[in-house]
Amino acid sequence: MNNDNANLRQHKVLLIYTGGTIGMGRNPQTGALEPLNFEHLIANLPEYAYLKTDVDVYQFTPPIDSSDISLRRWAQIVRIIADGYDRYDGFVILHGTDTMAYTASALSFMLENLTKPVILTGSQLPIGQLRTDGKENLVTSIELASAYNDNGRPMVPEVCIFFGGRLLRGNRSTKESADGFNAFNTFNYPHLCEAGVEFQFNPHFILKPDYSRPMIPHYAMDPNVVVFSLFPGIQQNIVRHVLEAPELRGIVMRSFGSGNAPQKPWIRQLLMDATKRGVTVVNITQCVAGNVKMGRYEASYQLKDAGIVSGYDSTVESAVTKLMFLQARYSDCHTIRNLMNTNLCGEITK
Repeated sequence: MNNDNANLRQHKVLLIYTGGTIGMGRNPQTGALEPLNFEHLIANLPEYAYLKTDVDVYQFTPPIDSSDISLRRWAQIVRIIADGYDRYDGFVILHGTDTMAYTASALSFMLENLTKPVILTGSQLPIGQLRTDGKENLVTSIELASAYNDNGRPMVPEVCIFFGGRLLRGNRSTKESADGFNAFNTFNYPHLCEAGVEFQFNPHFILKPDYSRPMIPHYAMDPNVVVFSLFPGIQQNIVRHVLEAPELRGIVMRSFGSGNAPQKPWIRQLLMDATKRGVTVVNITQCVAGNVKMGRYEASYQLKDAGIVSGYDSTVESAVTKLMFLQARYSDCHTIRNLMNTNLCGEITK
């Protein structure tokens, strides 16, 4: 794609409607919330007519529940963005909240050298309900996606989540509440913008891409990954069945505290056997905030000695999707391990 054209203002945003609570209605027979079409959403948003930027819409037909998001759908979103990259100032993705952090993390890796805003948002209440948070989230996301500075550059050229008045880095985000309007947070990274009466951007924390290089879309992801949580009383035979699966290429291990594990010889042996087979094992903490420090305690030194790599302060959503992304691109496990220890697009702090 022509990067010169990509850097010119188009005064237009593409809204990608995948589904989610924001566009749902209540089934009169069952009382359950079901996805509706985009016309229903717009009918409940008169503010849409007062936006200062033009908006085009791409609608998933039918809309999907975010629980059904898949690697194929991620590739579809990447293709939509890549095909329209030169024609829009930014992109807003309406998405269900349950897997929004996974999608945001995946897109941050799949859209290499992104130079425009890609903002995911949604709501906790359908847009047709009286107390909905959907109107504010949608309208503000569109304004943020079209926000440029005096030099003609976008204010936030990265994949973000906007929710509850806060703009967050996508691959640092985690859903923290099933009920609250502040559904997401970045526990290990500052907010990129606070949306009050005015936008309060934090430029120092926003990615600065290379505008002389094109955005490179990637479509392939390798799903042969498992998330493995340690807990007191964990059983050897059950863990063995998981870790010895022949298709397995990557493990995200959620350890205690700053990266600790029970000092049981069988745990170390199973993990070492996996790494020797070429499986990449990434150690992240079960805590919502903090950093894995391999070797800080004896309980984590044995993991480092077994060939496990640190995930530093990565979220589980980011670690999983980063592994999927790297495994699709590289067959060599040493390359994957080195890149898991590399900050590709703001996902970790070393």
